[in-house]
Amino acid sequence: MIEVLLARYVSHEHLVAGLAMALRAGALTADAVALEARKIAQAEDEPAGNSSPVGAAGATVTFLHEWRLAHLPPDTRPLPSVTHYDQLLRHRRASGGEHREGEAQ
Repeated sequence: MIEVLLARYVSHEHLVAGLAMALRAGALTADAVALEARKIAQAEDEPAGNSSPVGAAGATVTFLHEWRLAHLPPDTRPLPSVTHYDQLLRHRRASGGEHREGEAQ
């Protein structure tokens, strides 16, 4: 649906090229299509000497959440422990019931 609305602002040729570029990069979102279509349109408007190749081989899309995860500092915290909960399970009931530990009442 977004591509249909995008066709109001970008020419058909740019839209089809944007779809192809987004598909080739593996980005299957309307935002990626719009971005690629606008980059192609902008590259045609700029003089030939100033633009970079639009369909450069090996171009990849890095999603923001993947980039953030890749740039996190190492986690130096110790692993969590549940020993204090285990100690609670070992205590006998104060009521003196005959149920064993772990049994339902």
